[in-house]
Amino acid sequence: MILPVNNPDLTQGPIASDALARTRAFFGEDTPLKHAEEAGGRPYERREQQEQMSFAVAEALADRHNLLVEAPTGVGKSFAYLVPAIYHARAMRQCVLITTETINLQEQLVSKDLPILSELMDEDFTYVIAKGRSNYLCKRRLMMAGGEHREELIPADTAVTDIQQLLDWARTTETGSKSEIEFRLDPQLWTCVCSEASSCMGPKCKHFHSCFYWKARHTWDKADIVVTNHALFFTDLKIRAIEQQENCPLPQYCAVIFDEAHTLEDNAARHLGLQVHSGMIRAMLNRLFNPVNGRGLLMKPGSDSMSIRGEVSEVHEAMTGFFAQFDEPLDKSPDQIIRVTKPGKFEDSLSGKLDMLGRHLNEFIKAQEEAGLKIELEAQLERCNCTCTEIDQFIHMSLPDQVYWVEGRQSRFSRYSRQTELISAPLNIAQLLGNILFSSGKPVILTSATLAVRDSLTYFANRVGFHHGDGLILDTPFNYKHQVKLFVSRTMPQPNEQNYTEKAAEQIRTFVDKTNGNAFVLFTSFNMLNSCVSRLSNHFLAQGINLLVHGDTLSRSAMLSEFKKVKSSVIFGASSFWTGVDVPGDALSNVIITKLPFAVPNHPLIEARCDAIRKLGGEPFRDYSIPDAVLKFRQGIGRLIRSKTDTGIIVVLDPRIITKYYGRSFLESIPECPIEYF
Repeated sequence: MILPVNNPDLTQGPIASDALARTRAFFGEDTPLKHAEEAGGRPYERREQQEQMSFAVAEALADRHNLLVEAPTGVGKSFAYLVPAIYHARAMRQCVLITTETINLQEQLVSKDLPILSELMDEDFTYVIAKGRSNYLCKRRLMMAGGEHREELIPADTAVTDIQQLLDWARTTETGSKSEIEFRLDPQLWTCVCSEASSCMGPKCKHFHSCFYWKARHTWDKADIVVTNHALFFTDLKIRAIEQQENCPLPQYCAVIFDEAHTLEDNAARHLGLQVHSGMIRAMLNRLFNPVNGRGLLMKPGSDSMSIRGEVSEVHEAMTGFFAQFDEPLDKSPDQIIRVTKPGKFEDSLSGKLDMLGRHLNEFIKAQEEAGLKIELEAQLERCNCTCTEIDQFIHMSLPDQVYWVEGRQSRFSRYSRQTELISAPLNIAQLLGNILFSSGKPVILTSATLAVRDSLTYFANRVGFHHGDGLILDTPFNYKHQVKLFVSRTMPQPNEQNYTEKAAEQIRTFVDKTNGNAFVLFTSFNMLNSCVSRLSNHFLAQGINLLVHGDTLSRSAMLSEFKKVKSSVIFGASSFWTGVDVPGDALSNVIITKLPFAVPNHPLIEARCDAIRKLGGEPFRDYSIPDAVLKFRQGIGRLIRSKTDTGIIVVLDPRIITKYYGRSFLESIPECPIEYF
C-alpha cells in the first residue's frame, strides 16, 4: 500500500538511476539470491514484499526523497534496503548510514547479511560497524594506568592483576573493542582507560598510528556501508545540526536508513536534550580528587595541589547538598519522578562552585609540564565546565521548548543509595526532526515491523515530523490464521480493580502450564511483575519451569540466551522485552499480554505531550495514548511469529480490548487469526 506524504518532484541523476536499475536487476528472475544458501544464508524463496520494498528504497535514494516503510517480520527487510544502499553508496562515492536500535540487529547485519551480499553482488563494497568512542581502549591511558600514575588514575580497589589482564589483552587484540574482552572487567577501570574525545591528543600522541579508535575511525571514512546505533546517530546529529560543530563522531554520509525506526521519537527526545547525572558528576570530581581514599589526578607527587584538592572536597559537599534538595519531592512521588515547570523552583548551589573550580583548575593545568597528565586534567576541566553550563540551563530552564524533570533511581551497586538525574527533552520532536533530519537534502529511510495504526502511517509520521516522502505498508508473509490462536479474556476484572493482579497471576499460571513454559509474559510495570513472581515462582519450580525475571541478576541478553538454551523456560519481562527480541522456533510458543501498554500518563514528557495536543484542540487519549499503545501492543505480539514454521498462542488478559470502545483499534491492528474467549 503506497501512501503519498508530501513527496517532492525531484529529478533523479544518471548515477542514481544506474543504482536503481542495478537494484531491479538484482531482484530479477536470475537473482543471485538463488545462491544465498551457498554463501551461508537461507535457501532462496522469492518474496514479493522484499522486492517491493527494495524498489521503493532504490527509488527514494535515486530521487533523494524520504521513505517510510512498515515491513512485517519475514519480509527480509535487511536485504531489501541493503542492496539499493550498497549500489547507491558506490554510485555516490559516499557511505550510506544504517542505524539500528539493538546490538543484535547490528551484529546480524555485519556478521551475516553484509558478508552474504558481498559474495552474491556484482559490486566490490566495504562495510563496517561504528561504535561509540568509549568502546575502544586508549593505549596512552592504559600505559599511564599501568605505570607511575596508577594511584592517580585507577580506583583504589582495582587489583594489579586486573590492569595486567588489560595490558596483556592490549598486546593481542586487533580492534581494542570492549566487546572482545572475555574476562570480567570492572566498569570503573574501563572508564579510566577507554578512548575519550576530551582526553585525546590526536596526532601528537605517540600511539596515534596504532590507536584502536583512530584505526576504526579511518575505516569508517572509507566504508560504503556504516552500521551504527540510534544513540550514536542522534549524538552525531546534535553536534552536526544543532551545535553546528565539525568534530562529529560519524563520517559524512549521503543517506541514512533507520531500521527499528519505531523508537525514533523516544531516541531523539533522549539524546537531543539534557542529562545531568549525580553519579557522573561524582565520578568527575573523584577523578580529580577523592577525599575518601586520597586518590586522583591531583595527587601527583611533587605538585602543589593542596589548595585545589581542598576546593574539590568543597564541591563534593556542595554537590551532596545540591542533590539533597530533590530527595523529599522524589520520596513523595511513587515513581521517583518529578516534573519541573517553573525556572528557579530549585536552588542552584552548585554551578557557581563548579565554575570557580574550573577557573582554578585551568590555572593549575597551565603550570603542569607532563603532557599525559595535563591532557587528563584538561578532560576533567571540560567536563566540569560542561556540567556547570548544563546545571544552569536546567535550573533556569533556558533551553526553549523543552520539558524538564528529575528522576531518582535506587542503586544496588553504589554506596550512595540514590542516583539523581536532571533531564530535559525537546517537546516538539516532530518540528525539530522535520527541520534537521527530514529537510537535510539527504534521503532518510525509516523502516520497522510496526509503524502503522489501523493501516495508516499518519500517526507515526506526524509524531516524528516525517515529510518530503512516501509511505509504504507491506503485507505479512505469514499465515496467522493457521499459525496463531488468540485468547482474549471476558472474565478478568478491570485493571484498576484491586484483585486484578491476583486473577492475572492465576491466568498466567494456567496458560504457561498449557505450553509447558516457552512463554514471554509481558508487563507494563515492575510492581505487577514482581507481585506475580512472588505468587508464581514456587509453582513454576514445582512444575520444572525455569523462571527468568527481568530486573533480577541476569542482563536482558543473558536472559534471552538462557531462555533459548533451557527448555520449558518463561520470561517475565517489562518494557524492553516488548520490542527488539527475536526468538524463532520452538523456544517461544506463547506470548501473554498482562495489560494494554498505555504509557504512564503522569510521566513528565507524556504529560507535556498531552498538554500540547490539548492546546491545539486535540484529545490526548484519542490522538496520542491509544495509537501509541497500539504500536507497543503490535510490538509485543510480534515477538511470537518469526518464521513461516512458527506456531503459538497470544493471550490478552486485559478485558478492555473487548469492553472498551478503543479495543477495536488493538484487535484490528493485528493480522486476522482465530479468537477464543475465556
